[in-house]
Amino acid sequence: MPRPKRCRQICQYPDYWSFAPLSDAKEEVVELALDELETIRLIDYFSLSQVDCAEQMGVSRTTVTSMYNRARKKIAESIIGGKKLEINGGNCKVKKSSVYTLCNKKGKNIMRVAIPYENGEVFQHFGHTEKFKVYDVENGVINNSTIIETQGEGHGAIAGFLQTNEVNVLICGGIGDGAVKALLAANIDIYAGALGLADDFANAFAEGKLVSASEPTCNCSGHHDHNQEGNCEHDHVNSHGCSCHGDDGGCCH
Repeated sequence: MPRPKRCRQICQYPDYWSFAPLSDAKEEVVELALDELETIRLIDYFSLSQVDCAEQMGVSRTTVTSMYNRARKKIAESIIGGKKLEINGGNCKVKKSSVYTLCNKKGKNIMRVAIPYENGEVFQHFGHTEKFKVYDVENGVINNSTIIETQGEGHGAIAGFLQTNEVNVLICGGIGDGAVKALLAANIDIYAGALGLADDFANAFAEGKLVSASEPTCNCSGHHDHNQEGNCEHDHVNSHGCSCHGDDGGCCH
């Protein structure tokens, strides 16, 4: 009696379920299973190794190799043979991952950048941020971005949260000495003092135009005003923050 197939985990259903030539498509249809598509997504799109792909999907590496080879052959058959490709079936389930962690593991050659995020802007209070926008950068290009919500409280908890999500770089606005120490202990590089659109700073980092700054920018014994509730209101000084410069010498924000 053959051993029952183990259910494979996928992170999401596809946005597009079929592909076909614009004209003269053959009547024969090639069917690509959801679990086969997942191997293409993880290995080819997100640059994961087959070992990491297997861990993500909850199967063995040999199973991933078999699915991956089948998937590539089917895609080639569709493209070369001019046949319609339909995504359908497969022994799989959508992985019920927490909204607080990224579903996609980071590939070896990818730098993962996190920015405290609110309404498109760099949120200025690192320790109070409720979400990060996370970018995967490879060879000077952002190939993926997503928004994830935080779950911890305090600087140390957020540093652990970023480490769990395999973040290499933090770009932020205001940040205190305790947070800096926690992040550096987690081997996360810091670009502090950013003010403006999050996407602008992410693109500047990808293009190598961002100047690093890891000094604390939130120090209530320094140049800060305090409101009646005792919260510090920052006067962010460019000399202590990161900046990004275009080819014409202008700042990107």
